[in-house]
Formats: sequence, structure tokens, C-alpha cells
Amino acid sequence: MHTRPFGKTDMEITPIGLGAWAMGGGNWEFGWGEQSDNESIATIKHALALGVNWIDTAAVYGLGHAEEVVGKAIKGRERPYIFTKCSLVWDEQRKVSNSLRGDSIRRELEASLKRLGVDYIDLYQIHWPNPEEDIEEGWNTMVRLRQEGKVRYIGVSNFNVSQMKRIQRIAPIDTLQPPYSLIHREAEQEILPYCTQQNIGVIVYSPMMSGLLTGMMTKDRIAKMPEDDWRKRDEEFQEPRLSRNLELQSLLSDIAYPHNVSAGVVAVAWTLHNPAVTGAIVGARNTRQIEELIPAAEFRLTESEMGRINKFLKEKL
Repeated sequence: MHTRPFGKTDMEITPIGLGAWAMGGGNWEFGWGEQSDNESIATIKHALALGVNWIDTAAVYGLGHAEEVVGKAIKGRERPYIFTKCSLVWDEQRKVSNSLRGDSIRRELEASLKRLGVDYIDLYQIHWPNPEEDIEEGWNTMVRLRQEGKVRYIGVSNFNVSQMKRIQRIAPIDTLQPPYSLIHREAEQEILPYCTQQNIGVIVYSPMMSGLLTGMMTKDRIAKMPEDDWRKRDEEFQEPRLSRNLELQSLLSDIAYPHNVSAGVVAVAWTLHNPAVTGAIVGARNTRQIEELIPAAEFRLTESEMGRINKFLKEKL
């Protein structure tokens, strides 16, 4: 699998990376339902064997559990790049809240290092710009952590251009992680052009809109999702948006069929078609899913196929 320069960093990353959100399991507000740790570990190992060279996770995924799973999977083997995030913390009642205070970020980092079983983080990211009045304090702390050698590079997730400009007065931003998919294209307006201008590396999350564009989603499957799967509460998985989104999934399946790939591959490849995007985070819960998505790293949409997609977007989205 080929690699791409990642913004101002010295890292060369594969076009797709493995996302560990669902590997946190259920039993928290934004869980994906029950998930086998053994299956998660096998999936991580298989992704690395297939050439993926980075994993994106976060402290809050499964309230620390996803990082523990990643740590077990990478132990005793050649290490991939590890990207994780801070700013979402939880209490003894498992209630999640936002914090960008310096002492809180330091505690989060130490806990992440321990769970992951590593001495440093390759890319440490502020997960959300909340509370917004504290983003400068949070970024100052991130800069100091990098100076101390505990993290190699620092980035942000879910920041808008105005928020990025504020913290750039303190220190440059290495990377940004925004949501970006055929369903959510808001980043195209200001965020992606700004990142290109500033040479900020971009890795996008939810390129398949949390499974809606994989080619495997149906109304019946959504109805049968466990109650602890956060997607049941998301408006994209509910009418009137759901029917439109499944129609888009059907179009992607039609485009994918002659190439013997899945709709998910087409969805991910579409995000990678944007020159501002360095890599896309793909979630997988088993080895079959990651095998199906690997072709997205090399798949290229033709002008005709892009035209079909753009026509749908113009008329339906």
C-alpha cells in the first residue's frame, strides 16, 4: 500500500487508517453495542498485516477500553503510528464531560500512555474544542507535552477555521481530523481549503457515515440495532433522511459492482479524491470488514462515476 506525506510531519501514512471507536464496545453514551475484544485484536493485527500503518483511537472510546485493546494488539510487534485524542473525560458514574484544562490533559495523556503500553504518542489530538474559552490553555499544554517528548505531533479534531486561527497564534497545528463524507460535506466550504493553504495534514473520520454507506445497511438492520448503539439516536439513521441516505448507498453499490468492490470502498475513495485529504479513518469490527475496505486505498473513481455521484448530490442532498 502506498503512503502519503502527512502535512508538516515527517510521517508517511497509508491512505486509510484503522479507527478503534467501535472497539470500545457498549456501556457508554456513544458505544456501538457489544464487541468482542478478541475479534477487535484480530482485526487490528490483520489490518497491519495488510499494510495499514496507523491506528486512530481516543481515550473516551469505551471510556479507556479501546486504548487498552489497541495496546494489547500492538504489544510485541513492529509498532504502527498511534494517534489518540484528549479533552473528553468521565467520572465514576461514567458521565462524560469536556475539559481543556492543562492538568486534565496531562492526566489524560499519562493514562493513555499506560493503556496503550507505549512511551510516546505519535499524534495527540484535542478531540473537541469545548469548552471553547479554554482552547488556548489546552493548546499551550499540548505544545509543552510535545516539547517534553511525550507526543511527537499535535493536532485537533472538530475545530472550525476561526478556532484553528486562535490557537495558531500559540503554535502551528500539525493535523486536523474533521468529519467528512458524501452525507456531511461541510468541511469543503472553508476547512479543507484552509488546511491546504496552511499545510495542515487532514485525516477524515466517518467517511462511510458510521456504516450508512457500506452497502450493508438496511432499514431492518437499523431497527434491530441494540439500544446501546448510539446510531439509533442519530438523525441520519432516521426518517426522512434515512431513505435518502440508503438511496445514495444504492448508487454507490451500483458503481462498485463492476469493480468487484463494496459501496464502502467507493464512499471512502470519494473522500480521498479531495486533494486536501491525506487519509481516511475506516472503522472495522472484524477481519472480513477490514479486508473489504482495504481496496479503498488504491481505488480511483472515473470522471463518469464522479459525475453520477455529483448529480445525485445536487438533486438529493
